[in-house]
Amino acid sequence: MSTIIEARGLTRRFGDLRAVDEASFTVNSGSVMGLIGPNGAGKTTLLRSLLGLTEFDGELEVLGCSPLRERAKLMEQVCFIADTAVLPRWMKVAQLLDYVTGIHPRFDRDHAEAFLRDTDVSLKRRIRDLSKGMMVQLHLAMVMAIDAKLLILDEPTLGLDILFRKRFFEQLISDYYDGERTIIISTHQVEEVQNILTDVTFIDRGKLVLSRSMESIEEDFVQLDTVGENAQRAMDIPHLGAQSILGGKSVIYEDVDRALLGSLGKLRTPSIADLFVAMMGGEK
Repeated sequence: MSTIIEARGLTRRFGDLRAVDEASFTVNSGSVMGLIGPNGAGKTTLLRSLLGLTEFDGELEVLGCSPLRERAKLMEQVCFIADTAVLPRWMKVAQLLDYVTGIHPRFDRDHAEAFLRDTDVSLKRRIRDLSKGMMVQLHLAMVMAIDAKLLILDEPTLGLDILFRKRFFEQLISDYYDGERTIIISTHQVEEVQNILTDVTFIDRGKLVLSRSMESIEEDFVQLDTVGENAQRAMDIPHLGAQSILGGKSVIYEDVDRALLGSLGKLRTPSIADLFVAMMGGEK
């Protein structure tokens, strides 16, 4: 397994504000990493740094390239979908395929057309006439037809209904991910991507709060659902966060002796959403 991204002390300042603050992390090939954080946490700035779209301090290498000095070379191997798909609205879909065929050496037009045949996106339609969902499907078709090593998604399903969101991620994993490509997903729909992630990173106010594999989360964190008098006993044990449930508490712990908790209630692995809320300052 090779390293796709390596960052050391990555920092992006806007005046006195540190949108990304001394971030150090690695991403290995074949990973599907979820980048989770509240609004304004620095997610988009971090992704823009990886793509060479903004200046930064610190050390950063993506696919063996410096994003700032070797961006043209880097973008031959990287695809990106932003929260707002920016496509030339005056073009017809077929004209867009013609254009990308002419400019991108790794684009497979037949693959793109095969994907679009399973959608309502007609090659004859103008892009400006497509719905938000169709626009995202078109963007995904373009991306999946490019033989890239890294795919970066910044809120790709923002504004879509649940059916479109579900289909998007299903197609992403079934038609694009091959175990070697690497995908980074920044999203607020945490529950919808948890089952496809291999790794997760939490960011808050520019700082990385957590960066773990999903396997290590199962090993290191535990959630206890407890009621009655046991709830107070559970709250007396040092914990990351807690929330009220009917008749008691649901409490999340890190690196705790599970035998100590077993008699107090039901143990389970916390969801990414619950763990995120706990680490962002849920009830202590």
